[in-house]
Amino acid sequence: MSSSVPSAPSQKIRLKRSLGTPALLVFGLAYMLPLAVFTSFGYATAAANGHLAGAYVVTTIAMLFTAYSYANMVRAYPAAGSAYTYTQKAFGGHLGFMTGWALLLDYLLLPILSYVLIGQYMSAVLPAIPFWVWVVVSVLLVTILNFVGINLVTNVNLALVGAQIVFVVIFVISSIGYISGNPHTVGILDPFFGKGADVSHLAAGAAILALAFLGFDAVSTMSEEAREPRKSIPRAILLTTLAGGVIFIVCAWVAGLVFPDFTHLSESAPTLDLMHRAGGVVLGGLFTAAFVAGSFAAAMTSQVSVSRILYSMGRDGMLPSRVFGQLHARFKTPYLAIVVVGVLGLVALFIPLDWVFQMINFGALIAFSFVNLSVIKTYLVDQKARGAGAIIKYLVAPAVGFALTIWLWTSLPALAFIIGGSWLVIGFVYLLVLTRGLRKKPPVMDFSEEAPILEAV
Repeated sequence: MSSSVPSAPSQKIRLKRSLGTPALLVFGLAYMLPLAVFTSFGYATAAANGHLAGAYVVTTIAMLFTAYSYANMVRAYPAAGSAYTYTQKAFGGHLGFMTGWALLLDYLLLPILSYVLIGQYMSAVLPAIPFWVWVVVSVLLVTILNFVGINLVTNVNLALVGAQIVFVVIFVISSIGYISGNPHTVGILDPFFGKGADVSHLAAGAAILALAFLGFDAVSTMSEEAREPRKSIPRAILLTTLAGGVIFIVCAWVAGLVFPDFTHLSESAPTLDLMHRAGGVVLGGLFTAAFVAGSFAAAMTSQVSVSRILYSMGRDGMLPSRVFGQLHARFKTPYLAIVVVGVLGLVALFIPLDWVFQMINFGALIAFSFVNLSVIKTYLVDQKARGAGAIIKYLVAPAVGFALTIWLWTSLPALAFIIGGSWLVIGFVYLLVLTRGLRKKPPVMDFSEEAPILEAV
């Protein structure tokens, strides 16, 4: 028989280990979407009272502490599953499930966010083609690319991330030209902590911006497809967070100098207002092209990550394993999970965009908090690490990360707690059913190198 025929049922298959640090960095940046600074530009700028750059500084600092905790947990448990994996191992299956459930909300919504943005921008450029057509076409293309395999996704992402970086450079140069030719009274550091900046506004803005940093969490989900995961994943996590933070801060700073009168931004297209002021219609057109390309890259990488989360939970038996715990014999991808995520992406046809922003941050900050706590539990309690260095690495740093993420979480608007809380209630009810009223322990993942082995289909 030809080699394209699926393997016999007795054959074991694994996720393919093919990614090094550079590929993981590209994956993380594609997920973060370098142009994400413009996704919530008007909304986040208003929340931060005009000090978007300052809010990004706060968020970047908080995320670097959390990224360091992720890096430490990857070294301990290099398995697919992200915060779900780490919390499960540190605190047991019940809390692990609830953390994974909270994070699952983010991963299910992030592709939807990308599809909504693609539909909005493309239907604005080509109004003859309706919004729903762009959404459906995007969902189909992303699902097919993810089905074929991670290497193809990586190659496509490299080109799309490159296009975004090129646009960022063009935007900064155009903005400098505008600022030089149009002097005004705004101080060079005003977009950070100028007049009107206060802790409450910076926290409100930073809480909205947390979703922009989910790229480092996405990198951790690729542990079973990375070469030398205990080395390459931690490096990629920290590099992704730092690189993304620098890009966001620079863009927000320049934007604050170009458009300090943020209250005059239009509600429908605040970013295009900024682009037109900085570089005219030409820059606005370049932005639309680069942003749609970046949103497509983000949709691809977010679908990769959520399918790996579902795969991990299916492998544990927390979700139906015959659907979510299966790998394709030829492509080595969790193909049924990918298809399910693609179908859910069609929710982009009717969900309000502001709901998506708020729900993503609600789940993300819960997951980040538990990862920080997991470092303390794993290294100081379980492994009994001692000494001044261990106290700094495994107590002080994660404790600061935990405090910062909880602070940002409590700064979210009420709607986030209403919708996010409802999602957690649904998850807890499912957990009660799964464990027969908590009398039975949830399935526990095997973290050995042989754990990913599944029957071929």
